Amino acid sequence: MERFVKLWAALLVPALIVFALDQAAKYLVRTNIALGEVLTPIEPLREVFGITFSQNTGAAFSLLPQAGDLFLIIAIAMIVGILLFYRRMAGASWLTRLALGLVLGGTCGNALDRLMLGYVVDWFLVRIPNVAANVSNFADHAIVIGIGVLFLLSWRAKPAQQAEPEDSSGSLQ
Repeated sequence: MERFVKLWAALLVPALIVFALDQAAKYLVRTNIALGEVLTPIEPLREVFGITFSQNTGAAFSLLPQAGDLFLIIAIAMIVGILLFYRRMAGASWLTRLALGLVLGGTCGNALDRLMLGYVVDWFLVRIPNVAANVSNFADHAIVIGIGVLFLLSWRAKPAQQAEPEDSSGSLQ
């Protein structure tokens, strides 16, 4: 029983931390910053970093803004999928479990925004002057970090041993 609790805590604790930080930051932004207003907390970084209030109905980089309902359905499917998949992760590492927790927490944070507000609150503004700008949130960063860790872990995993080839008589060589 104790191992069961520890295994689920490895998923749920990071998920709850990400979710709580994400929702707290979004609440502070929504209640203290006007839509589109940009604050510069670190003056020397004015050109590359700011805090703003943005309403994103689309995906990352505000892609497909008219597909907000589809992204909510995808988020709910991801949440259910993570929970179902997690139950079957017998030998997974703690880092894998933590990474899934980051993805779960971020997905829940953005899904709650879509359900309650009809859009995702983005506020973390990063700019590369004269090249690009992006507004995101804690949930987005947790999802990207979690997926990045999962990708690296699967990339570094040893390939499954191939089965020994059989000869024409049907016995192993």
